[in-house]
Amino acid sequence: MNDYNSLCEQFAKILNGKSDINKGVCSVSLHRNIEVFVQGRPSNSVVPVGVLFESLDQNGIALNLGEIAILQDEIPGFMQSVVQQGIIVSALHNHWLYMKPSILYIHIQSVEPPLNFAKKLAHSFSTLSSYPVR
Repeated sequence: MNDYNSLCEQFAKILNGKSDINKGVCSVSLHRNIEVFVQGRPSNSVVPVGVLFESLDQNGIALNLGEIAILQDEIPGFMQSVVQQGIIVSALHNHWLYMKPSILYIHIQSVEPPLNFAKKLAHSFSTLSSYPVR
């Protein structure tokens, strides 16, 4: 289990976040530093970045998942970056109506070593107007 804890901490460090392990899932929660209004009210809770891995096998391969709040004009560059690195984009959609600026949520996934996924994602984060923060 110590190896899993260490792997989870390394995963979080690559993403500049803090690790959390719950029921065998290593997750890193970040958020985008974007001023957002929903129905004219300011909201800090609608711009999450969640990245995790689970189902780690004996070969060090895991299911890696992510959901990132993304501005519309960031979509082409970010999507191109993740796809070119072999990460699957499984969904792109909105969550909230009457939001300014318009934020979408991109879901990504891969099956590979978690640290490889984290490095790829950290690289793709550089295409965003602001790097996700703790």
